[in-house]
Amino acid sequence: MSKTYSTIFRSLMLTPLLALAMACGKSGETNPYFLADDDNGGLNLAPGMKAYVVAENLGRGRHLAVNESGDIYMNLREPHEKGGIVALRDLDGDGRADEIEYFGDFGGTGMAFYNGYLYASNDSTVFRFSFSSGNLLPDNAASPDTIVYGMPKQTAHAAKSLAFDEQGFLYVNVGAPSNSCQQEDRVKGSPPMGDPCPLLERTGGVWRFDANKIGQSQLEHGYRFSTGIRNAVALGYNPGDKQVYAVQHGRDLLNSLFPDSFDENDNAEIPAEEMFRLSDGADFGWPYCYFDPAKEMRVMSPEYGGDGRTVGRCEGTEQPVMTFPAHWAPNDLTFYQGNQFPSEYKGSALVAFHGSWNRAPLEQKGYFVAFVPFRNGQPTGEYEALAEGFAGVETIDSPSDALHRPTGIAEAPDGTILISDSVSGKVWRVFYQGES
Repeated sequence: MSKTYSTIFRSLMLTPLLALAMACGKSGETNPYFLADDDNGGLNLAPGMKAYVVAENLGRGRHLAVNESGDIYMNLREPHEKGGIVALRDLDGDGRADEIEYFGDFGGTGMAFYNGYLYASNDSTVFRFSFSSGNLLPDNAASPDTIVYGMPKQTAHAAKSLAFDEQGFLYVNVGAPSNSCQQEDRVKGSPPMGDPCPLLERTGGVWRFDANKIGQSQLEHGYRFSTGIRNAVALGYNPGDKQVYAVQHGRDLLNSLFPDSFDENDNAEIPAEEMFRLSDGADFGWPYCYFDPAKEMRVMSPEYGGDGRTVGRCEGTEQPVMTFPAHWAPNDLTFYQGNQFPSEYKGSALVAFHGSWNRAPLEQKGYFVAFVPFRNGQPTGEYEALAEGFAGVETIDSPSDALHRPTGIAEAPDGTILISDSVSGKVWRVFYQGES
């Protein structure tokens, strides 16, 4: 394929229906852009879906972003000798990465395009990169704009995921560096830090900033938009109802810390991972409350006087729009807007679950990407698996058993979906081909 044709093809990918119309050439052969790997990149997919590996061994991947030309960017958990962000470009129109470049001297999690700029976060700062037309690497790779600084660095729940709305606001998750606001974290018998929990002053919620303003600090310019959220790495804007959503990592160790009130199965199955619709001033209850999936309600945490049954002070907290099983570790969220997938996907949520580590004595779960049908700001049915099999093993006793763990998910301009891996740094493209 010539470079001239490659350039034309990459521009045509901006129109999904036109790209699909090109899927068959004059000879009747399938265009390589929609040619799946024989094993679908090792994945098990929903009916009609196919997949292939775009690139692999890139570094421990976190969130993804895709520009209007289809170039892919992935934040790395930590930088290596080449850089902390990897840029991928398809030169020959087959959807796989032919050009791979690194830039930036930091790693992190959050990543998204907004108004033509690439925003990326490390564990305390949100940066912004600018590009000249057609360039894969940013013009200011060595000195990006600092949009937000001064967010707390921490060893637990450090990821600063981000999302944008249509009003010019940037939303940043600032996870609480704690399981349940104990004075000694995860220590049996340790009392809470206080009531109210002092961690909520700067963490345990989602903060809002001006997406276009350089040099904002959390303390001076940040606005605590929603609180009582332990950690929401999965954060995304829903254009359908113009609201920001989050999926929380729920608390751990109910039986380990309170064996008189909870058993080992409670440890594994409680609490639910909750999906929230954020709103100004909303309180979702952490650390005073958790959601019990068996009782289908939020109850008081034992650290704050709960007994596993009492609702008490949790009565006035904002309720989830949907729940998922415990400890699945939701790590990214997007609302599908394209036309490449079947119509039932339009406007629906896709959630990447990184996978559990603490469901003993039961096996670990998660490690897949879920499709949640959504309409008018509400789920319309149960979640289903869009893609699973990332772990590569049938039984997962420990996260270290997993060959891959889905961490980031992004929609390309053509309506295909990209998924990142935090173990070795693999990126997959999922597309719809139809059921045979």
